[in-house]
Amino acid sequence: MKQLAEVLLPPDAPRPRRWLGSTPLLDLEDPRLRLRVHALTQLCTSERDKALALYRFVKRMPVCRPFKARLQTARQVLDVGRGDALDKATLLVAMLRAAGIPARIRCITLDGRILRGLTSALREANRPLVEVWLDGEWQQTDTYIYDADTMASARQRLKDLGWEWGYGIHVEGRMLWQGEGSAFVGGQPDASNPMFVQDFGCFDDPLHYISSPAYRRRYNPLRRLMHWNVLAPFIERAWRMLREQPAPPRDPSSKTS
Repeated sequence: MKQLAEVLLPPDAPRPRRWLGSTPLLDLEDPRLRLRVHALTQLCTSERDKALALYRFVKRMPVCRPFKARLQTARQVLDVGRGDALDKATLLVAMLRAAGIPARIRCITLDGRILRGLTSALREANRPLVEVWLDGEWQQTDTYIYDADTMASARQRLKDLGWEWGYGIHVEGRMLWQGEGSAFVGGQPDASNPMFVQDFGCFDDPLHYISSPAYRRRYNPLRRLMHWNVLAPFIERAWRMLREQPAPPRDPSSKTS
């Protein structure tokens, strides 16, 4: 399948309450999670404002590739304050649902070459797009994965190397999601993007995804987890080196604001 599956809903479709509940990874009754959501959204005046406040909180968390024996719950990710794409997706979906905003993940597969600079040992890379129900439609983004410093460093490094893709992003990938449509760090996830491979569909959380028949037909979950754990320290070192690279020299002819 070389095209992103669409969820077609009429303009007056009812609020999709199916995507508001708790799961083993999304404990919406957790007191610390609810308190943080309340603190972040109490001054917001619209659902878009709430969604963006929660998105910005998760985005600020540093992206990393930790060694893990199992998937992390939203509360565990909140306590640690950092995580990989699946960790941050879990927390963002949980926080959005706790705020009463329908949210889910859409899992896609990308060509492993998009990870150039981090690892060359994966043929495919799985990525969770977070889908948020705003203004009567699903808006998609994966920009929450990259904190601002890492994203800026990755884009600069790609420009320095003359690469179009690498470090999990496209050199012209979007930095931010604004709550007014979809935004992606790796380019549009459809047949127009040579890095896009497959769309697995929509899920409540990463556990729902890796437990699905579609995932298990394509991957051995235990073997894939072990493979990622072997790669984790090398990817972490690559992230650290990327963040520590010196800032590009300032152009003296540029104007200051």
